[in-house]
Amino acid sequence: YNAVADVRACLASVAATVPHGGEVLVIDDASPDPAVRRLLGAWAERKLPGWRFLHNLENRGFVATANRGMRATAGDVVLLNSDTLVAPGWLQGLQRCLESDPAIATATPWTNNGEIASLPVFCQVNPVPQNLDAVAAAVRSAGPPVYPELPTAVGFCMAISRRAIERVGVFDDDLFGRGYGEENDFSMRAAQAGLRNVLCDDVYVAHQGGRSFGPLGLEPDGSSMQRLLSRHPDYLAQVEAFIRDDPLAARRSAVTAALDRAAVALR
Repeated sequence: YNAVADVRACLASVAATVPHGGEVLVIDDASPDPAVRRLLGAWAERKLPGWRFLHNLENRGFVATANRGMRATAGDVVLLNSDTLVAPGWLQGLQRCLESDPAIATATPWTNNGEIASLPVFCQVNPVPQNLDAVAAAVRSAGPPVYPELPTAVGFCMAISRRAIERVGVFDDDLFGRGYGEENDFSMRAAQAGLRNVLCDDVYVAHQGGRSFGPLGLEPDGSSMQRLLSRHPDYLAQVEAFIRDDPLAARRSAVTAALDRAAVALR
């Protein structure tokens, strides 16, 4: 939705890194900015193998649009916000993570701005690194991935196994409307079904943050949390315990040490 400069940069990074034949589905949520329509039209004319472009006739919000994408595809999916930047190997890393354990429902990569998945400072907004490819390579070099448990996926870049979609369904657009809370609800439903939400700890994706929803004035608020708690009353307690105990601390230290060895700055 709008944010043409971010969309342009995101699409360029995806095109440069997705393996040949990988399926890419771009959905325009009825952006009123004509520059977005021109940009997507130009990309569609390139006829890249595996790429498709859809356009919502009216603005439906993130939840319904993400559901449209999940229903329009058949395999595992990655929901990638349009204000992200990806580096070589990102998609293969997420795929390896999903394939490593049939119980994995969702995988979230490290990022600069992704709450519990944030580097170098946990649960804070960190700057987008200047040398994204070097940071991603250093993250991969920090030792074999261990895919630690998360209480919830983080929606900026959310890999979802098709088996999880088949077991628990797609996002609940009736409850969560235009957005905020839907990925947390999905993660909790997956966990209740005996599946896992994990950190894909050998992948890094940069995230600007606040761009996709900003033009609509949508921000997380009390009503979003109340909707989530109406279904999962223990959600906050689980997340607060995770933040307090910080089980990712050792892995985060290993990653920052790898960045130091490579002389790569995260800031």
